[in-house]
Amino acid sequence: MKKPVVLIAVLAAAALLAFQMLRPKAVEVDVLVMQPADVQTSVVASGRVLSQARVDVGATIVGRVEEVLVREGARLKADEVLVRLERQELEAAVAQARAAVGRAKARVASVESLALPTAKAGVEQARANLELAEREAKRARDLLAKGFVSEARVDETERQLDLTRSQMISAKAQLRAQDKGGAEAQQARSQLAEAQAALAATQARLEQTEVRAPAAGVVLERTVEPGDIVQPGRRMLTLALDGPLRLIAQVDEKNLPLLLEGAKATASSDAFPDRRFEAVVSYVSSGIDAARGTVELRLDVAQPPEVLKSDMTVSIEVPGPLLKKALMVPVDAVRQLQTSAPWVVVARDGEAVRVQVKLGVRTLGRAVVQEGLTAGDVLILTRAVEPGAQVKSR
Repeated sequence: MKKPVVLIAVLAAAALLAFQMLRPKAVEVDVLVMQPADVQTSVVASGRVLSQARVDVGATIVGRVEEVLVREGARLKADEVLVRLERQELEAAVAQARAAVGRAKARVASVESLALPTAKAGVEQARANLELAEREAKRARDLLAKGFVSEARVDETERQLDLTRSQMISAKAQLRAQDKGGAEAQQARSQLAEAQAALAATQARLEQTEVRAPAAGVVLERTVEPGDIVQPGRRMLTLALDGPLRLIAQVDEKNLPLLLEGAKATASSDAFPDRRFEAVVSYVSSGIDAARGTVELRLDVAQPPEVLKSDMTVSIEVPGPLLKKALMVPVDAVRQLQTSAPWVVVARDGEAVRVQVKLGVRTLGRAVVQEGLTAGDVLILTRAVEPGAQVKSR
């Protein structure tokens, strides 16, 4: 009887040993025990520097470049001369226009100081002649009535009276023409105004031979050299005008709940990472870039460091709201993160189990778990482990 019992015991031990040898060995994994905590959210993005305004400067007239006074990178003051065009022809035109103004002024002076007094004197003379002719005609008519003169004499005095009346009308017309409201005076003043306008236009064209900076700034690009023929519409220089600098960045649309206008951010250029500076969120786009899934963010920089230049690449960190008692998972531990059904692997009774999760906002490489996990769950961080594997924590 002892032999069968011993045999059974031996077989059972052998079966247990075989089972233990065939059973998969537990894989050591890195884990994270889920615990709620207060989390200060933030959004980190890469952007670039925008200057206040970038303008292309060109000539407003056709001309040959005589001198270019600035080069790329030069600092400019407002109204500083940048380019000079040849101006000899326009200077001659200005001299001609000034001479025309002088002639027109002389004519106006002549009308006012010579023609007008002469016309007034002519009216007085015509009036005196008319009065004399009227007396002669009256006297002739009286003498005719008494029989002392003939009809022919009376007719002669009447003709003389008509002539002096015509002379009086002509003298008055001449006076009206030479008066301030008269045709001659108006024509003289009109010619003076035309000459002055022509002079102003020619002087303006002469001033346009000097191309000036519209405001203080920096020369970004120069595309003109002495001797070039320029014309309106051709770009000669590109300037970045001074003023409040702005940063622009494209942020993942999933971070939109964390972005608020007025939020204070910190930034640094990639070229000078140790020179951090403050920026304020001034604009959060209401639209989404469908192709990239991003939202445009702009920030104002009140006191930019001197090393900051237009179009520099910068790193920006914008603080978000404080999340109370949030469960956070590293995004590296989330499988199929970019799909509508992300999932993670947790350890339960020594086995890796797949758990689907619903994620919220993300910040600094972590995401808020809204559904799927609870406090105390053991999250497996090792990516090589698949659901169903036997696991143990390291």
